[in-house]
Amino acid sequence: MLDTVLIWIDKNRGGWLEDLKPWLRLASVSADPAHQADLTAAADWAMHYMRAAGLEPEWIPTARHPCILARTPGNRHKPDAPHILFYGHYDVQPADPLDKWITPPFEPTIRDGKIFARGASDDKGQVFCHLAALLAWKQIAGELPVRMTVLLEGEEEIGSMSLEPVITQYADELKTARALIVSDSNQLAPGVPTLTTGFRGMVYYQVEVAGAAEDLHSGVYGGAVANPANALVGMLGALHDVHGRVTIPGFYDEVVMPEASILQQWRQLPFDEAELIRRLGVSELFGEKGFSTLERRWCRPTLDINGLTSGYQGPGAKTVLPGAASAKVSMRLVPHQDPLRIAAAFETYLGSLKPAGVRLKLQRLNASPAVLTPTDSPAVAAAAEALEIGFGQKPVFTREGGTVPVVSSFKKLLDVDSVLIGFGLPDDNLHAPNEKFDLASLYGGMRTAAALYDRLGRILSNGRGG
Repeated sequence: MLDTVLIWIDKNRGGWLEDLKPWLRLASVSADPAHQADLTAAADWAMHYMRAAGLEPEWIPTARHPCILARTPGNRHKPDAPHILFYGHYDVQPADPLDKWITPPFEPTIRDGKIFARGASDDKGQVFCHLAALLAWKQIAGELPVRMTVLLEGEEEIGSMSLEPVITQYADELKTARALIVSDSNQLAPGVPTLTTGFRGMVYYQVEVAGAAEDLHSGVYGGAVANPANALVGMLGALHDVHGRVTIPGFYDEVVMPEASILQQWRQLPFDEAELIRRLGVSELFGEKGFSTLERRWCRPTLDINGLTSGYQGPGAKTVLPGAASAKVSMRLVPHQDPLRIAAAFETYLGSLKPAGVRLKLQRLNASPAVLTPTDSPAVAAAAEALEIGFGQKPVFTREGGTVPVVSSFKKLLDVDSVLIGFGLPDDNLHAPNEKFDLASLYGGMRTAAALYDRLGRILSNGRGG
């Protein structure tokens, strides 16, 4: 039956694109209250599509944006069928800066074998691969190979504040899942299907430094009143040494490098550093001394300034001494690092760096641990087979430098392991202008998802699942 489903997916490629485009047109920006209607519409679109795929969706209100929980009919009445949980999100990042987009961010456009739109890869396009695969199974076979639960949320891009309460509310039902499927990551390179075995964690802060009650004339008061911008830049500049290491005391105390065998596997991956330099438009790569580029991205912690705001930003000159300055600062964490301990160390150290004459305010916006997933589970074996069917090549195993906090939430609340099976590419411009999703990735992802549920049904039903 799988062969027939795959043929049907391949024959209807144009139709899949027309199905996806209306979802991408909805500006479901969770960070902006002005887009509440778009978020509601995006959730409603998902409900209708899952209903067409034979699922029974439930609308779950939250304090901000709704979750959708969809199940195969009779989900509680088929104890012999493996229960699989799929997670995704329908919210997207803001599209700014708009002037950098070649085509409008919420008008999906096909060019050069790619679909360009905000959310094309993160995460609507990747979620759609699974929804389309479920629809294909429904159309061809009349039913799915597994008992399926799909959980979509609308707050992933702002920290998933409402997700844990929803998981907790439905925990008795969800904890029967044999595996959690997440497609919110990348392949290593085009034509290199990839299973991700871990994400870095994150601690994120809003840092504010205040001085005078208002901006002052820099000529009249410069040298007599502390400058918050100078203070902030000095404090932030002291967070790294000349070798790229973070200077927060104790920052590396819990860091453990992967086993030598894993590091050797990474060295053998088809990773082209020169191509990465070319694509990013930089003269050379930079990072903590003594480690390779992949090690820096996958198994070493970092600290980065994500935004700086202070003083006059308009054209020409305006000689002001700013009354305040602020920064967004994120720290990516690796396994064994405790986010709360790192957060406390950051606050203490930054406080010690504060010069006289200014006030420091710190607001922690996020604290998520790193995640490692097993590589020898039956569900991962099914995913590896599915990727080979979908893309025609055996997958490689990598880690991801980004953060997907919900994976640790599912593990903590349900004790379910994740299968991190992403279809995007490193150059998809996630969170940046001109986000795109290669059509080869889209169609390969659909084929993979269709094969994945077939293989999960077979492997977890015949005893290979334990």
